[in-house]
Amino acid sequence: MIDRVDHFRWMVLARVLDERLAALYRQDHIRGGSVFSGKGQEAYSAAAALSLRRWTAEKPGDYFAPLIRDSAGRLAFGEPIIDAVRTYCGKRTGPMRCRDGNVHRGNLSQGQLPMISHLGASIGVVDGLLMARRHLGTLGDSVGIASVGDGAMQAGAAHEGINVAAVERLPLILLVADNQVSYSTFSDRSYACRSLIDRAVGYGLGAHTCDGTDFDACRITVETAVAAARAGRGPQMVLATLLRLAGHGEHDDNSYIGPELRARFGDCLPLAEARLTGEGIATAAFWETAKQQVAEAVTQALAESGPDVASEDWTARSQRNLTEFRA
Repeated sequence: MIDRVDHFRWMVLARVLDERLAALYRQDHIRGGSVFSGKGQEAYSAAAALSLRRWTAEKPGDYFAPLIRDSAGRLAFGEPIIDAVRTYCGKRTGPMRCRDGNVHRGNLSQGQLPMISHLGASIGVVDGLLMARRHLGTLGDSVGIASVGDGAMQAGAAHEGINVAAVERLPLILLVADNQVSYSTFSDRSYACRSLIDRAVGYGLGAHTCDGTDFDACRITVETAVAAARAGRGPQMVLATLLRLAGHGEHDDNSYIGPELRARFGDCLPLAEARLTGEGIATAAFWETAKQQVAEAVTQALAESGPDVASEDWTARSQRNLTEFRA
């Protein structure tokens, strides 16, 4: 079971990192794109990653395919803070070696997939990885999470990926964050069903829902879905209802989100902190530690060099790591 305090710690770290990256964007340190914040989605994202098994040198683990608002999940699944900062700041020392300027980084040798901008496409990729290991006889009880939003659920690629997972009875957990808006298109213009969870029945998926602003509910619900997939009960869909508390990216002022919609949803992080504080758990140290860790990573990354056009080979990942992944 996921430790509640550890869950909160990752939420705090993600919030501090996102806020610092936003500040770097305003200071013109970001190269090749915008900054995309997971503000309001940290509880759900961290719960997803913490429910998975990390990879070790001896044994492959689970798969995690994050979306742009999954800072908490990325960190909780093992992404070093420095990798995020290096990528955003266009440093050749980063995992993408300057081939990308923001969120498409990943580490296949650790089961963390690079984010795909084409919405819904990551579901099929996770399907493929799970099927490959099944055919090789190395799948065991491993699972894969594909994180998507309400917008991605309207894409053809999502339909194809979900259908394959259901027909093949793959141990996929489809993590859907209905954050009320796809860029600036509201949910009532994205789908006409009562709730996206209604689609789970049509596809043949197990169905789970939770309040995405409640970190305890997120943790319990995602753990239940992952356990079901791991036990061979086929693909599971988890739907969390929440609100995107920042713009699509730092380039977007989010002014189209009106006060009535904002009043309907809370912020998962202060809600979780209030609950823990009420239980006598001190939380101030988590913020101080997170700020120090992020500050150290930023200082290090900014001091490092960008690409040397004349000598850079632009290889995103080393052949050694790809060989390890294939093995």
